Amino acid sequence: MSKVMESKQQLVQEIADKLRDSKSTVLVDYRGLDVAEVTQLRKELRDAGVEFKVYKNTMTRRAADDANLSELNEVLVGPTAIAFSNEDVIAPAKILSNFAKDHDALEIKGGVLEGKIVSLEQIKELADLPNFEGMVSMLLSVLQAPIRNFAYVTKAIAEQKEEQGA
Repeated sequence: MSKVMESKQQLVQEIADKLRDSKSTVLVDYRGLDVAEVTQLRKELRDAGVEFKVYKNTMTRRAADDANLSELNEVLVGPTAIAFSNEDVIAPAKILSNFAKDHDALEIKGGVLEGKIVSLEQIKELADLPNFEGMVSMLLSVLQAPIRNFAYVTKAIAEQKEEQGA
């Protein structure tokens, strides 16, 4: 087998592994973005621990078939960049969605969430969710509410008793 074929097979295997292993994958059409905008987008994604790559569609189609995600082949038309995240499920969708709001040239094509293909609506819903820190903050707020309310009630009772005693 020639070296070119071996390298292509390795690339297909690498893409398939990333599709299988990533918690969240988002495919975008980046046509129309200039170099500065793409650099800014790559930096934002890299800071969030998201890998952003551009592969040939033929290689990605083969990898999608290999990863049992052949429905992705419908969106693998034209320039396609892929954002893989192995840690944060929300980060790729949130960053790419926010970037698309500011830059009309970026278009979200589709995605994979923990091995299952998701629709554009689901990606947008995912992007609207708060990040991990935001969710922890909400949880703590909910957990503190009963204690806070109890403290207010006891303070009000104590103030009321003071007024009655005075």
